[in-house]
Amino acid sequence: MKFLGKLIIALIVAVLLILTALYILLQTRWGAGWITGWVNQHSGYHIIFDEMDHSFSAPSHLVLKNVTFGRRGQPATLVAQKVDIGLSSRQLTDPMHVDTILLYKGTLNLSPSTAPLPFRADRLQLSDMAFNSPKTGWDLSAQRVNGGISPWWPQAGKILGSKADIALSAGSLTLNGMPASNVLVQGDINNDAVTITNLGADIARGALTGNARRLANGGWIVDNLRLSEIRLQTDKSVSDLLKPLATLPSLALGRVEVTDARLEGPGWAATDLDISLRNLTLANGSWQSDDGRLSMNASEVVYGSLHFLDPIVNADLSAQGVALRQFSSRWEGGMVRTSGTWQRAGSALTLDELALAGLEYTLPADWKQRWQEKLPAWLQSVTVKKFSASRNLIIDIDPQWPFQLTALDAWGNNLALARNGEWGIWDGNATLNAAAATFNRVDVRRPSLTLNANPSTIAVSELSAFAGQGMLQATATISQLPQRMTTLSLNGRAVPVNVLHQWGWPKVSMEGDGNIQLTASGSLAADAPLRPSVNGQFQVTGANGQQVQQTMQNGVVPGA
Repeated sequence: MKFLGKLIIALIVAVLLILTALYILLQTRWGAGWITGWVNQHSGYHIIFDEMDHSFSAPSHLVLKNVTFGRRGQPATLVAQKVDIGLSSRQLTDPMHVDTILLYKGTLNLSPSTAPLPFRADRLQLSDMAFNSPKTGWDLSAQRVNGGISPWWPQAGKILGSKADIALSAGSLTLNGMPASNVLVQGDINNDAVTITNLGADIARGALTGNARRLANGGWIVDNLRLSEIRLQTDKSVSDLLKPLATLPSLALGRVEVTDARLEGPGWAATDLDISLRNLTLANGSWQSDDGRLSMNASEVVYGSLHFLDPIVNADLSAQGVALRQFSSRWEGGMVRTSGTWQRAGSALTLDELALAGLEYTLPADWKQRWQEKLPAWLQSVTVKKFSASRNLIIDIDPQWPFQLTALDAWGNNLALARNGEWGIWDGNATLNAAAATFNRVDVRRPSLTLNANPSTIAVSELSAFAGQGMLQATATISQLPQRMTTLSLNGRAVPVNVLHQWGWPKVSMEGDGNIQLTASGSLAADAPLRPSVNGQFQVTGANGQQVQQTMQNGVVPGA
């Protein structure tokens, strides 16, 4: 019996010595090489670490140093100086489910090819890590990441798992080309839904705070978003900058506040911009709102050729459209002010009032082409109930037919300026007069025009101006049909007899002042030149009683 007892003791001692030796060997480079070689040979994963460390002062923790881990044949998913694995009695029944995993000083590359991973943890802890997520639709790169994910159960296509609470911070982050620093994210994942309860970051030399939810269908609900003192310079146009929003199934904005922002891109800029937006949803290339509101002001806004100073916008948004309570701005040396509504049904813009004062405006070189272009689908009609203009300077520098109106005043009522997506004067009445004008290098004084329009005809009941020592007076009618057939009756008393030469009528063989009379008709069709359509009679009576008569047919005066 003594021999049997000694044998058992010897066996126990031998086993303990072997286990001790294995315990020691496994914590050496040889042991690390043996473990990694076995895993690499018997699984679809590739792992390398320098050594494994275990201390009886923390018996439930296993530490791997200088770890590289990933799927075989794929870039490494994890590179870390240290991986601390917290173990428990659960490993007896579920060896791949641990209590905690701490990743320290390394890089975690997140992509669809990294999942599924063979292990999971009640908590994944990150300390001074870096994130990269290529090929996921979110071009994300983050450095100095700290925080935790609990529980962490990675699945195929879901590296963070289906359900988890998240609390992460990052010293710096770049998302889809947009850099940020001092980032804080708190929230949770519930299958395909994501809730961000707290989001904060320093972005573009300003600050961003907010909270949001991602729906299972990929849409987002932003309950609150605040951007303060943003200073953004970009090489993108406004449409390109906002294009990522159009890729979302939907984007619901509950409350958005922008304060003291300065933004600049090619052909556009905004300085000291403040925006307050409530209850707006973007979806399917359009927008919806119930009880929404938009307020905006800035010291300067530039968009293409438009340059606004101190613009102010206040509008209410609803399912029916937009109620523009106020738009005012300094523009082109003067002031513009308006209010009105845009109705979704019919895509109709109705301005209750439009006032222009003190402008010094040079028309765009292509303004005639723009006038003939079709309006966008969202704007099919434009009506101005009350129009006024005061002391404006309007210039057209077209070398073929330049003009200038000085101290232009105007009044109008119920002017239909667009119908079925086409610019025009389709209805209403207006009166215009100026202190002076130049039409194709001919100076006139106190030009005046009064017109009344209806869907069939534009009637010019008064068209007058002082020229030379006398006065020109005319009336005209313009058809609203596409051919734009026009008739004109003009009389001049004591005016230069060749005053019409610069306006297209041939010179007469007479000099000085006299009386003139012109009746003419022609077509102002947009797609055809005017001259070949003109027919008319012109009569001149000189100061000495001499008379000259000319007849124009198809734009030609025989012998002229």
